[in-house]
Amino acid sequence: MFRPMQVAIRGESRRAAPAAVAGFVSHYGYYSTASNSQRLAGKVAVITGAASGIGKATAAEFVRNGAKVILTDIQDDLGHAVAAELGPDAAYARCDVTDEAQIAAAVDLAVARHGRLDIMHNHAGVTGRMAMHSVGSLDLADFDRTMATNARSAVAGIKHAARVMVPRRSGCIICTASTAGVLGGIVAPTYGISKAAVIGAVRAFAGELGRHGVRVNAISPHGIATRFGLRGLAELFPEASEGELKRMVETGMNEMGGGTVLEVEDIARAAVYLASDEAKYVNGHNLVVDGGYTVGKAANKPAPAG
Repeated sequence: MFRPMQVAIRGESRRAAPAAVAGFVSHYGYYSTASNSQRLAGKVAVITGAASGIGKATAAEFVRNGAKVILTDIQDDLGHAVAAELGPDAAYARCDVTDEAQIAAAVDLAVARHGRLDIMHNHAGVTGRMAMHSVGSLDLADFDRTMATNARSAVAGIKHAARVMVPRRSGCIICTASTAGVLGGIVAPTYGISKAAVIGAVRAFAGELGRHGVRVNAISPHGIATRFGLRGLAELFPEASEGELKRMVETGMNEMGGGTVLEVEDIARAAVYLASDEAKYVNGHNLVVDGGYTVGKAANKPAPAG
């Protein structure tokens, strides 16, 4: 299922810079950080699947950058705890994304509470059945469930976000896809097909909504050793320990050297960029965050002789 695992301006000049140059640098944010830049100040966001993992990290980054966030999930205890942890700019609401009415209700809640919706982040998803030996063993019932949760929900999220964004001629919709939707053979086909459909939906709607001032983009994370990611991997390698599974993700699926490992915060910061006014002309794009994993494929080497 997986590709073969691979293990393994000077300080004085700055201090002497004229005040005008320092002001220019400060004005354009070159010294800004994710923790204090307030790049989403005044914006209202809904994030599905926000109780854990990437969704939780994104909610935290949005709040840190000045947004008011409605976190949704079906993990109620975790969702309420995360909202309480994030403070008064966060609130939790239950939302099963396989039910269009509940997605519509989450959008309406944001408008009722804050008067607007600026950012819709369709993040919730499932792995589906990972263990599949051939196309003949494809479970179409599992395929339908995975498509409903991953792809159909993204389309419903786009639909209902557009319902309130188009009249204001402003807004940003982000859908979580995956490198599995970009490069075949990373994981079992069902998950990859569902995420490719998410990318397709973004491209299908971006042109129409862009003409109304609403941007639609995708983020495709690579493998991260979250509970979600490790659970799917454990189905493929049931005899591996949690530590071994984590090494598969952080080393075997990693093209970056120097000890750089993909973390949930990296995806959250990518979402902040797409949601911010800095990305005002980015529309219909799939932002792949994979350290270069999908840009090439290693040659199939012949087995050693004898």
